[in-house]
Amino acid sequence: MRTSSESPWAAVAAAGVTVVLWASAFVSIRSAGAAYSPGALALGRLLAGVLVLGVICLVRRVGWPARAAWPGILCSGVLWFGAYMVALNWGEREVDAGTAAMLVNVGPILMALLGGWLLGEGLPRRLLAGMGVSFAGAVVVGVSVSGSGSGHASVLGVVLCLLAAVSYAGGVVAQKPALKHAGALQVTFYGCLVGAVACLPFAGVLVSEAARAPLSATLNMVYLGVFPTALAFTTWAFALARTTAGKMGATTYVVPMLVVLMSWVALGEVPGIITLAGGALCLAGVAVSRRTGSAPAATPAAGAGSR
Repeated sequence: MRTSSESPWAAVAAAGVTVVLWASAFVSIRSAGAAYSPGALALGRLLAGVLVLGVICLVRRVGWPARAAWPGILCSGVLWFGAYMVALNWGEREVDAGTAAMLVNVGPILMALLGGWLLGEGLPRRLLAGMGVSFAGAVVVGVSVSGSGSGHASVLGVVLCLLAAVSYAGGVVAQKPALKHAGALQVTFYGCLVGAVACLPFAGVLVSEAARAPLSATLNMVYLGVFPTALAFTTWAFALARTTAGKMGATTYVVPMLVVLMSWVALGEVPGIITLAGGALCLAGVAVSRRTGSAPAATPAAGAGSR
């Protein structure tokens, strides 16, 4: 998939676009989620994404993916584009933002373990150390946010957020092999389409809620479909095809810090010192996890497979 003339920084830039747009999604979800229920919001977001990606595919004359790519596309479409979005939207109604962030950030760790086991990527010590530091930072951010006095968590909410984390990790690991047989745009478009089909049972709810939702909420839902979904998932697939699932998962630990900064600018939510310190830990962990050492240092993938 990668050509010899392609800059090694192309994947880094693509990953950067992804994490910035995914961070912005948290701000938009706050507005759209007030007017749309979890399933309806997921379906509306996916339909907007399918429309944009479909037009791009038509203009660029993107063909049908190879048969070998379809198992990964179907699995990632159901797990990541479908189950993850619904579970996360629902879970964030049942637990406070800080707790949700801590639980969902289990996803990148599961991603690294599954990638090492199922994809044979191994478990480099730098990656594990960096993810440990980043997860600690995510916990610090979550605790600081939850400690604002509005923290709450139900058993259902915890289960839903963990389900979102598992769906996220499983979807990414399923998507990785598909990218060997199809381009990033193909995998993203058809995965988004599969997710939208899986969410069609929420169509009636979406129509009824759209009829009475304020324009701002609907525009935020459309924004979620166009940018954090259509664009960000495509740049994610582009970067994933050029690195390991573990490293891409570690990169997403930049998101909590970006969310803190965006909430500060857009919503006037001034972060405390502890929150900023947690965000700095997230960034430090990502830097460690993405460094490449001169000597190989990996735990054999078979070790993870003995679970």
